[in-house]
Amino acid sequence: MSQTYDVLLLGSGPAASRIAEACSEAGRRVAVADARALGGTCALRGCNPKKVLVRAAELRDWIRRSHGQLIAGDQATIDWKQLIDFKRQFTDPVTPGTKKKYAEKGIATFESPARFVAPDSVEIAGERVKADRIVIATGARPAPLEIPGEDLLTTSDAFLESDELPRRVLFLGGGYISFEFAHVARRAGAQVTILESGSRPLVGFEPDLVDRLVEATTAIGIDVRTNARVEEVRRHSGGELCVVTSSESHNEDHEFMADMVVHGGGRVPSLQDLNPEAGNIEFSNAGIRVNRFLQSVSNPAVYAAGDVVDCDQPKLTPVANRQGRTVARNLLEPEPVPVEYGAVPRVVYTVPSLASVGLSEDQCRDAGLDVDVRQGDMSGWSSVRKVGGPPAEYKLLIDRRTDQLRGAHLLGPEAAETINLFALAMTCSIPASRMQSVLYAFPTFAADVENML
Repeated sequence: MSQTYDVLLLGSGPAASRIAEACSEAGRRVAVADARALGGTCALRGCNPKKVLVRAAELRDWIRRSHGQLIAGDQATIDWKQLIDFKRQFTDPVTPGTKKKYAEKGIATFESPARFVAPDSVEIAGERVKADRIVIATGARPAPLEIPGEDLLTTSDAFLESDELPRRVLFLGGGYISFEFAHVARRAGAQVTILESGSRPLVGFEPDLVDRLVEATTAIGIDVRTNARVEEVRRHSGGELCVVTSSESHNEDHEFMADMVVHGGGRVPSLQDLNPEAGNIEFSNAGIRVNRFLQSVSNPAVYAAGDVVDCDQPKLTPVANRQGRTVARNLLEPEPVPVEYGAVPRVVYTVPSLASVGLSEDQCRDAGLDVDVRQGDMSGWSSVRKVGGPPAEYKLLIDRRTDQLRGAHLLGPEAAETINLFALAMTCSIPASRMQSVLYAFPTFAADVENML
């Protein structure tokens, strides 16, 4: 048997759902196929559930910092099972809600893996499904580490579903996942270690602020090791896990014991089961190669959106949403439009959080830009002291010739909110002097922008 649709979506995250609904509302015959539960990574096992756990860590840390100043006592603890149950209040309704929404809009669903069998067709559960347009939005998966004992690792998905937090948790890799979950696990009472194979963690963020964050991370008892290349993970007879690392600088091996080892070693586009060659879909290790309209460069019937796309933008939900809107428009309108991103902010949701938008200082220098570097410690500022005085720092990069912001980098409370002001200014080409002249509500963290500038 075979079925035919106008548009077939592979994946059901924010990008795919946006496209599916827009096409259905325009009268197209639409189907969505997903190998996992309908709803996508962000809603089920990514941004949203993660932020629930981060909020608990923030609250715990705020109370600790405020002892002896704002409040008397430091008795707040995180009940892990209670926290995970609360998290499920956000995730459990997603899949049934998605199914209901699709059914109401007349969108067919396939809850099974899809595999290309022709440039315009896929096979799903033994059935051939053909479509005039196919959109690949299958997201990303943990990168294969190719080390002995890799099957003993816990994924970030499984970590978010753990009803019990082990006493000792070790994170492989020094990126977003490791630092964010490490801060949560430590404040929930676990002994935590982060192993990074390179010379520094959180590559891509401003080194000055990363160093400050690492100091804050070690200050709460997290053991952060760099130049620690993992060679093997093995299980001892007692059930505990042993992680063996090597260090080129010291030419020696180390062993780290843990009850849970979490894969934080990066993610790669989820293409391994799609058989893209049969679909005449050109791809790289970074994802599906597309033109500026998000159309496959080798198969004009195929589009892509989200983490599966090979592009120079960070793999973030707002980027996927923008790509989803662009693909939907290009599927429905006669004239295609290129995808436009503007300035894309990035945030590491540690406590305090690290936020960035635009270029780093080194990138500005490499580009030949003459920038005014405005940098300072905010930990003594009134706004920061009112929340217990966590580490806080900023670095702004302003083009001396044009007065335009080229980069903004923040570490501190509510940095994830404040960075949006700089993203707005950069996207809309608002001069730094004009941004400084704005009358901000006071006292707020946003009002600190004036002092930074």
